[in-house]
Amino acid sequence: MRKIEFKLPLWVAAGLLTATLGAAETYAQTAPVVPNVPQEDAYQMRALPPEEAAAEASAETGPERYLEFEPLKSRGINTYGWINAGIGANNWGSPFNGPITFNDRNWQGQMNQLYLVNERLLDVENGRYFGGRVDLLYGTDYIYTTARGLDGNLFNQTNQWGVTGAPSWVSSKDYGLAMPQLYGEAGYGNHAVKFGHFYTIIGYEVVPAIGNFFYTHAYTMQYGEPFTHTGILDTWTVNDQLTVYAGITNGWDNFSDPINILGIANPGYPGANSNAAFLGGVTFKNSDQTQALTVTTSSGNEIGGFTSPLATIGNRSVISTVYTNELNDKLTYVFQNDNGWQFNAIGVAETIGQQRGTAQWYGINQYMFYNFTETLIGGMRLEWFRDNNGYRVFNPIRNYWAGGPWQGGYQGNFWQATWGLNWRATNNWIIRPELRYDWYSPDKAGTPLPFGRNSDQYGQFYGGCDAIWQF
Repeated sequence: MRKIEFKLPLWVAAGLLTATLGAAETYAQTAPVVPNVPQEDAYQMRALPPEEAAAEASAETGPERYLEFEPLKSRGINTYGWINAGIGANNWGSPFNGPITFNDRNWQGQMNQLYLVNERLLDVENGRYFGGRVDLLYGTDYIYTTARGLDGNLFNQTNQWGVTGAPSWVSSKDYGLAMPQLYGEAGYGNHAVKFGHFYTIIGYEVVPAIGNFFYTHAYTMQYGEPFTHTGILDTWTVNDQLTVYAGITNGWDNFSDPINILGIANPGYPGANSNAAFLGGVTFKNSDQTQALTVTTSSGNEIGGFTSPLATIGNRSVISTVYTNELNDKLTYVFQNDNGWQFNAIGVAETIGQQRGTAQWYGINQYMFYNFTETLIGGMRLEWFRDNNGYRVFNPIRNYWAGGPWQGGYQGNFWQATWGLNWRATNNWIIRPELRYDWYSPDKAGTPLPFGRNSDQYGQFYGGCDAIWQF
């Protein structure tokens, strides 16, 4: 099969480096509490974002916190974290588990996240109008959530392997440090405004391990969404059933990298010198809070490709819809649909009926969660993800950043089914075993395949297990 070295295909660097892939932090409105699990504990078992987790950190039935001090807690300051480690393997014995991230290494134990949070929560009702948050992530997951200009290189900077835009706080081949959040927050009335560097609101799955049911991630989250933004975001809680988000950022996974740092090959494109992007959305809930519909979007100019030494500029937009339904005391259903596109994407595979130079990706995720007991939950995830132009998916990502052999150009459909359990052994421990089957159907025969030792397999069976200890 055709092997692609990092120096050859500039179109992949355009589409994937500029996004650094995507991870989404879903707000509580899109993640209802799991039935039969106390409110203060539910975030550990389902995708409740870390902000909500922090608010419940001091609950008597929640995990025991070892870094909290009463003088700080009385001022609304929470310090907590977790260690997430596990192992996974594929049936082909390939060194990497295909395009699966974050646990990408076959039969190699990984400390995915040693995660530390320090934050001051808003409490407008009691006169606390200002807050903020700092997150630090050390482990093998760091490469997926770096931002250019903060914990990642700019596009005109290279690492020791000659790769531009790569993570910069590297301690070894597999391990490094990232700072996925660094923001202040101000609140007044029913508005809360973040300013700084923060997780995206787009999608359903998130970067922090405590916010996900499964150890592995959906293609939609890995390859179709941003991880972080830098800018300002207002959350307007209109009432118990309606929340509105709106803000301006500097694009996908970017802290301070100007869009014209390499020079612009198409300076006549509207707004070519600006990477300002709109980030916003809306959440609707029903009266009894058992159903929620969230629609979010990000839209702004990004680098679409390189014409060495210049770069083409084009709009990149993504729209994500997440619907959750607590069907009964034990059963919860989640539906997600994402649609993304990039204009002026150089070198993409052409598709009949599509505008030349445009890349598209889209997909559907479905989740079902069942509460066996208050400490044991079963889950299933079914996904279809289409990389319409072979622009988004590539592997192994770890090799890419290290200047090693990697492969991309997967124009076609990805399918995956995942089955798993969440067992809460104690208040501080969660064990997450899972089984997963992936299948890829290319648009054309003879094109690269994402699985197997020799990149010659259409499908892959995977098994893995991890543990989370909160402190």
